[in-house]
Amino acid sequence: MAKILINDGIHPDGEKLLKDAGHEVHTTKISQEELPAKLPAYDVICVRSATKVRADLIDQCPNLKIIGRGGVGLDNIDVDHAASKDIHVINTPAASSQAVAELAIGQMFSLARFLYDADRKMPVQGNTDFKALKKSYAKGTELRGKTLGIIGFGRIGQEVARIGLGIGMDVMPVDMAFDEMRIEVDIFRSRNAALSLTLPTAEMDEMLAEADFITLHVPFKTGGRPLIGKEEFAKMKDGVRLVNSARGGAINEAALLEALESGKVAGAALDVFDNEPTPRQDILSHPRIALTPHIGASTQEAQRKIGLQLATQIMDILK
Repeated sequence: MAKILINDGIHPDGEKLLKDAGHEVHTTKISQEELPAKLPAYDVICVRSATKVRADLIDQCPNLKIIGRGGVGLDNIDVDHAASKDIHVINTPAASSQAVAELAIGQMFSLARFLYDADRKMPVQGNTDFKALKKSYAKGTELRGKTLGIIGFGRIGQEVARIGLGIGMDVMPVDMAFDEMRIEVDIFRSRNAALSLTLPTAEMDEMLAEADFITLHVPFKTGGRPLIGKEEFAKMKDGVRLVNSARGGAINEAALLEALESGKVAGAALDVFDNEPTPRQDILSHPRIALTPHIGASTQEAQRKIGLQLATQIMDILK
């Protein structure tokens, strides 16, 4: 049986599945600095985003057979180098789609009705400036009838589209991989009732010019050119609202701050940041940015699915 290191945590159901199959599972975290000395004793390592599995570490682990990533992105793993060593690299791209999509839509509601700002100010000003606060939040907007731009129309983007369509939004997906996508929108899940429809993809510039809300759901390598920068902001309509729950760096943060100050962007919601886990202070303190600490996949349901899917893949490979 295999010796497995779960270095960034796993749902108890996933851990139980591995143990019940007879594998030796260790869940005590080993620091990045200690991994070169300790990881060679393991056959499998499972990580999230905190632990990095780079080429130099891989080269020191001749027994390593599987690198598992609980989540979607693989930017913290040298995938090609692992493949050259016949090491399987696996992840769980479908497990957290619903969780991330619901967070993105939730942030849109928050931006539309200033919920994030009201939540900050009511505890300290609610009993002294109630009427002033009420007046300052009087220009909210509804999502129904608004145009929703989705950059990246994979699993998460499609989940966002389903919710957006249910709300009554006009959905404009952008994806270079295809011209259209057929999706099903569950209406009454318990009755197995669903609508099936085909959504055409839009050109990026067309979407930027028309969207009232824009959300990003694409992989992004650290150090790459931001998908949204100064040029893209210039093409957006005034008063657009922006959500990023994909990857830090996908939006140029300096350009975002300029667009917020000019009024081009009415509000932004960020779940991911440059320089995580130490985002820049002017982002954290900006009055028109709603903030969450990279919790897109952090629901009980998503974490259980991630754990079970990871465990199942590991057992299938080790058979």
